[in-house]
Amino acid sequence: MLEILSVVAVLLLIVLLAMQWHQPARAAQVLEQQHRAMLTDLHDGLNKQGDRLISAQAAESERLRSAVGEELRATREAIGALRTEMLAQMLEKLAEQGRADQKLIQDSFNNASQHLRNSIETLSKTVDGRLEQIGGKVNERLDEGFKKTNETFVSVMARLATIDEAQKKIDGLTTNVVSLQELLGDKRSRGAFGEVQLEGLVRNILSPQAYEMQYTLPNGSRADCVLKLPEPTGMVAVDSKFPLENYHRMFDAASPAERLVAEKQFKADVKKHVDDIAGKYIIPNVTSDGAVMFIPAEAVFAEIHAHHSDVVDYAMQRRVWIVSPTTLMAVLNTARAVMKDVETRKQVHIIKDELGKLGKDFGRFDERMKKLAEHIRQANKDVDDVQISSRKITEQFAKIERVELDQPQMLESKE
Repeated sequence: MLEILSVVAVLLLIVLLAMQWHQPARAAQVLEQQHRAMLTDLHDGLNKQGDRLISAQAAESERLRSAVGEELRATREAIGALRTEMLAQMLEKLAEQGRADQKLIQDSFNNASQHLRNSIETLSKTVDGRLEQIGGKVNERLDEGFKKTNETFVSVMARLATIDEAQKKIDGLTTNVVSLQELLGDKRSRGAFGEVQLEGLVRNILSPQAYEMQYTLPNGSRADCVLKLPEPTGMVAVDSKFPLENYHRMFDAASPAERLVAEKQFKADVKKHVDDIAGKYIIPNVTSDGAVMFIPAEAVFAEIHAHHSDVVDYAMQRRVWIVSPTTLMAVLNTARAVMKDVETRKQVHIIKDELGKLGKDFGRFDERMKKLAEHIRQANKDVDDVQISSRKITEQFAKIERVELDQPQMLESKE
């Protein structure tokens, strides 16, 4: 429309110009007025035409807006329907996938459970076999231990009975004990005391075949004890002497002179005992070339060796050895060792045979110990295998819980 009006305006302008070219000025003025009126009308027409165009454009915009809104609503409804349909299809696919995954998990779980049951059954049989073997060994060791324990218990009970009996005897003696000073005040009592102490020491250390108490020698003398030692020592006489009276006088003396007199008398008493033993109990080709004088008091023995070395030298010259309870124990232990060595030499072939038997027994023991060690090693290996299977089963269950399996997998156990 605007293009048509523009063309009309141009044509009018051309006409006016042509008319102005051929007519006088008045006509030009009239034309100018007409031209102005025409332009005014044209301007008004154009304004009206613009208003109409604006109204038409607004109406068209409103129509387009309504059409676009309708189209958008239709599109939105179509998209909603499509989305609903797609969601339904997706949910259907997810449901199918879930059912497939559930079936896969169920199959995997059934396979794992079956394999686990098989593994546990195999493990139970293996463990039962190992436990039965170990139980047999343990029962055997326990039987041996119980047997040894019973033997030890019986021995302990026997010793306790002996101790109880000895305790009863000691209790009986304590009720009737007398003062040691009164007992040792008489020579016969001192002699009996020395003989009893000597017999107790000898009996506790030597076997009954190695000694004899109150032995009568060929010359008619009776020794308190003789030791029957192997050759070349032979028989050794032991006699108990207890020079106690002058020993007490030495320490109870009121003055040095009295002490000196008591000391000389004490030496004389000891030398007299030495002479008696050397003359009575040393017999050529019957006894050994020496004898033993037993002093049942350590204090008297210590006094002689500490302060009267001349008496000790005199006794050695007469081949008499002065001993106390302590030193007599050393002598007796030496004699026992000598006799044991002689008996060992006599029975060396028996000992050799017994050692051979012991060697065979030890060989069997070593072989059985190796078998036991092998059983223990195998049991340890089985425990390691069980731990490996348990770890694999745990890992497989963890994968099943995380739904990380693409397809059923069989568990592998290390056999």
